[in-house]
Amino acid sequence: MKPASSNFPGIQYNDKKIDKGKGELMLMKNFPSFINESSSKEEVKSYLASVSKNEKVKKPQFHAALSTKFREHSKEELTKIAENFMDEMGYGNQPFIVVFHNDTENNHVHIVSTRVDKQTGKKINDSYEKLKSQRALAKVMEKIYGISNVENINKLLSYRISSLKQLELLLERNGFRLAQNKEDETQLDILKNGVREKTFSGNQIVFDNKKNENRTKQIKAILSKYKDLFSNKVFKVQDFRKQEAMLPEEKQNEETEPKIEFESELQKKLKDTFGIDVVFHQVDKKYQSEGKLEGELRPFGYSLIDNRTGTMYKGSEIMKMNELFEFTSVMMDKRLFERLKDFNIPNKETKSVLINYLKYKYPESELYDFMLFENKKFKNKEIFSAVRDDVKEYLKTQNNDDVSIIKLEDGKYYIIHSKLHYIGELETLIGEKQFQNFLNPVVKAENKKEYGLEKVIDDFLFDMMKSSATAKDPAEEELKKRRKKKR
Repeated sequence: MKPASSNFPGIQYNDKKIDKGKGELMLMKNFPSFINESSSKEEVKSYLASVSKNEKVKKPQFHAALSTKFREHSKEELTKIAENFMDEMGYGNQPFIVVFHNDTENNHVHIVSTRVDKQTGKKINDSYEKLKSQRALAKVMEKIYGISNVENINKLLSYRISSLKQLELLLERNGFRLAQNKEDETQLDILKNGVREKTFSGNQIVFDNKKNENRTKQIKAILSKYKDLFSNKVFKVQDFRKQEAMLPEEKQNEETEPKIEFESELQKKLKDTFGIDVVFHQVDKKYQSEGKLEGELRPFGYSLIDNRTGTMYKGSEIMKMNELFEFTSVMMDKRLFERLKDFNIPNKETKSVLINYLKYKYPESELYDFMLFENKKFKNKEIFSAVRDDVKEYLKTQNNDDVSIIKLEDGKYYIIHSKLHYIGELETLIGEKQFQNFLNPVVKAENKKEYGLEKVIDDFLFDMMKSSATAKDPAEEELKKRRKKKR
């Protein structure tokens, strides 16, 4: 993250998060005993400034953030990763703090330190720091979790492939990139996030067109069966994140070309259940026709990666693409797509509740039920408890934008927690006793306020959510009216 100033603004930034209940100090390391968790932000900043006195270093702050996808790592795990990360980056003996933030969907921590070595007074080498950070994080993940990029690469290199294009696709699908070695044209590099993980000779690649006939027949039978069980409708997913990271906001516009992916529920089921990964091939997003640019093209073909047997197939060897998939013109943003994949959607009723909620929440988006994938995903105990606590608090105060309670036409109530990606029946979540209190609100003896159903969402039915795109939240409007009356 940018240093921004010489007076350690990262300390103040994280302190504000803590004050607002959106941050938690997880670790203070290598500070003297008189600087501790009870110290003020000014005392911490003053100490860091005192050990950063080097006229050649105008902006000594080191400020980094480590983020995980949604809640895949806890705050304790991220703190351990951060501590080891600082060791690998050469800051292990420096004074630094680690602050956990809970204000986004992704668990993440911020690290603040100084680039001036407190022992020598010299600047810690920060050349190629972005690449260093990727190497450091890879080492930490291997040390703590046994996740080895080199082992993963070696496994992929053992797959049965028939062309260099297939190898490139296989590596890309697993987060790697194949590139020509700059020093030796006979060598190839495999990179991850810009870091060279392996170099090998192109002569080592073995192309093998022979396939296991029994497995080929088995895959064809699987495709034939599952295309009728799960949605085979394919939609586009637009990913603008790379451009947003590289370009300043004023240079981002509608003409910025996103990365386009093609997704369907059938693809996800095939990969999750059978280890079969379907990858579509596409040409440039626009093509020249009669002197002018026209719309996007569909994929011209697809490949199958059979991770169970380590084999790649041309899709047409198994089944024609148009026999297997139905292509649509609708699209979704990558961020929203990743969020929705993380929701627990165990059945069609849950999917119906969520899709109608989304249509109300994002009226400008074109969303259909086939864009949500059913899954039996269970939230862990920590997330389930957090959802339950937020809902109980919401029933008392209505003061949480992440929580929505929806009443179906059959009288059933559902809870949607947008931040924690949870959807489920209200009674199951809070228990029968509290649910009955919700349905039959208790009037306090002093006759001041009621709580329960009357204070929540009386008739937030789906016909309301299907109203026009400009319509206001009926629950919010009703709540405002009631507050005015009470005044």
